Amino acid sequence: MFCCVGSNRKNEGKKDPKWRIFSLKELQLATNSFNYDNKLGEGGFGSVYWGQLWDGSQIAVKRLKSWSNNKEMEFSAEVEVLAHVRHKNLLSLRGYCAEGQERLIVYDYMTNLSLLSHLHGHHSAECHLDWSRRMNIAVGTAEGIAYLHHYATPHIIHRDIKASNVLLDSDFKALVADFGFAKLIPDGATHVTTKVKGTLGYLAPEYAMLGKASESCDVYSFGILLLELASGKKPLEKLNPTTKRPITDWALPLAREGKFSELSDPRLNGNYVGDELRRVILVGLICADSRPEKRPTMLEVVELLKGDREKLAALENDEMFKIKSASVSDSGTEDSSETVTEDMEPKQEIEDVKL
Repeated sequence: MFCCVGSNRKNEGKKDPKWRIFSLKELQLATNSFNYDNKLGEGGFGSVYWGQLWDGSQIAVKRLKSWSNNKEMEFSAEVEVLAHVRHKNLLSLRGYCAEGQERLIVYDYMTNLSLLSHLHGHHSAECHLDWSRRMNIAVGTAEGIAYLHHYATPHIIHRDIKASNVLLDSDFKALVADFGFAKLIPDGATHVTTKVKGTLGYLAPEYAMLGKASESCDVYSFGILLLELASGKKPLEKLNPTTKRPITDWALPLAREGKFSELSDPRLNGNYVGDELRRVILVGLICADSRPEKRPTMLEVVELLKGDREKLAALENDEMFKIKSASVSDSGTEDSSETVTEDMEPKQEIEDVKL
């Protein structure tokens, strides 16, 4: 049976916005009975529809594909998290509906859809993401995740940080979305062991192989996202029908040689701030280190992205970015992120979700 905490809390000194329970009829009217023409996206969970309420406000309605115990848990987790957290870079809950076997979550509609749509989707050719917007998206996303890890009570692991789960409002401000896989971390716990959920290319090795989820797994996923944001490349590049190359395998050798211009998205046409591009690439690579103990915390990531000179100097001198002899074994990112073939992909259940 679905249960949601109904009391709002205060976070960051601001009162949580009003959210409410919607009726199924109200959401059917708003979305024209979940008409195909209103569909914004689809994933393993179901579909998201655009809608308009009687007061003229635009909404996005996430509708679960079919009822099951697993879907009920994901629905409950997302509503529970969204009802409690409040941050300028986290998507806010507008309300939900739980009637019969229908499970729907309602948000404000984000005019510029997702980061994925601008990097690889139908907005990618329009070049709306100049360098300034990309830097703001990087910092804003980092601040949203840092809030989940360090300020939410209890702390929260997102478990599905990726480009399709970073939504963009009318000013291209980043809002982290889709908390269906989120896990609450009890005080004193370093990780939780759970069934693997997420998206290939973004999964931390220790999570993909052992199911050990921690804040560090989100850091890894965010590192991949940073490399994707700077370069315009997908997390996994298809080399042939059976082989895919992780973005880190392409980016790390170039970063070691200082060839940062070759790492920039060609759509930027060279219009970026060199020091900032270097910063984003180095932070992305250290976040995506295969060794969890080498990854920074999200609070440190925010400081690095904002240009903390002391931390940046230490990062630039990290052993990861030293050019190594071919005969010397490297225990960092280069070893662990070798090309992925179809038969090497994790065997655990992996669900790719788009909002």
